[in-house]
Amino acid sequence: MLLSSCKSSPDPAKPGNNDTGSGLTYLALGDSYTIGESVSKEDRWPMQLAAALRENGVAVQEPYFIARTGWTTKDLLDGTQNYHPDKPYDVVSLLIGVNNQYQGRSIEEYRSQFHDLLVRSIGYAGGNAEKVFVLSIPDWGVTPFGESVRKRTAKEIDNFNKVAKEECDKEKILFINITDISRTALNDVSMVASDNLHFSAKMYRLWVNETIPAIKPKI
Repeated sequence: MLLSSCKSSPDPAKPGNNDTGSGLTYLALGDSYTIGESVSKEDRWPMQLAAALRENGVAVQEPYFIARTGWTTKDLLDGTQNYHPDKPYDVVSLLIGVNNQYQGRSIEEYRSQFHDLLVRSIGYAGGNAEKVFVLSIPDWGVTPFGESVRKRTAKEIDNFNKVAKEECDKEKILFINITDISRTALNDVSMVASDNLHFSAKMYRLWVNETIPAIKPKI
């Protein structure tokens, strides 16, 4: 699960050439939402985003993923520590924090580690913050799995997202709010994956639709 009760150990990415073909290079950083727990590889939101960009006339390669189910901000920092690509990425996305909330990690810890991830993301983009964007943490409390803690989860997710937005503003990084979209799953089971916890390809498509007009002018 995205919120793995059994914490997933970091899996540091191996350094290598990030240019594997024609088009913009894209690095997707995150947790289970980014890696697409309970959906096919093609249905992951970064994969759908790349496909949608191509449909909009932007040549972009298949995303390179550094993400794992259960990862917190600390796990993602560990997972990227030894990753040193040969050249900067043209696009870098970051979506992280749901497991910090689920595990009861502190807001202060999240702020510090999230800021470090923003700095690292900018580095992967060759120092250009305009090539980086962040998606807000979706609200898993609207899923059947989260029913018993729905109100508390919503409040805590909002608090974490407030911090993420503040840190993005400091670094002049685009912050895209998809949390409200995720909450539409409360009344639409087709937005939830078969595990009753993660979101479906249909939901991820809505995130992509929100993202495209925001990032296209920047890339």
